[in-house]
Amino acid sequence: MATHRDARFPGKPYIDPTPLPSDVPHVEEIGTTSAPLKSASFFLGNFCKKYNEDFMLCKAEKGRDPKECLKEGRRVTRCTQDFIRQLTKACGKEWEAHWECLERRNQEFYPCRKEEKPFNECVLSKLELEKNIPGSPEGQPQIHEKKNPIWTGVQR
Repeated sequence: MATHRDARFPGKPYIDPTPLPSDVPHVEEIGTTSAPLKSASFFLGNFCKKYNEDFMLCKAEKGRDPKECLKEGRRVTRCTQDFIRQLTKACGKEWEAHWECLERRNQEFYPCRKEEKPFNECVLSKLELEKNIPGSPEGQPQIHEKKNPIWTGVQR
């Protein structure tokens, strides 16, 4: 039987109670749930790109032993923590409105475009980060920039 756990949000960090192995250097956890991370994900990917790429390269080169890339993983975590601090300070209200919408709408982006627009504009103006979705068709506007996107609500 599943147990109830209260949701944790950026103002109330969640700390995993599972102890780490004793030979792993300590790094603080991000302390946020999936909706805020999903809301900020494209900006986060841009902000921490070099650390993420370094970590993925290490994993590809070192193979199966996760301990081989702990240093690179800690760099990704620290970059993410730095980004969340900057994002909260610069665009806290807009970010919160967007991720709360995602939380209410089963973490689907489409129903939250109204909250997403001011959030994207704030991040662009204050943190100078653009939202670019990888794999989007060249020469076309990003889905969140379209005036009348086609969406049927049908999931495949």
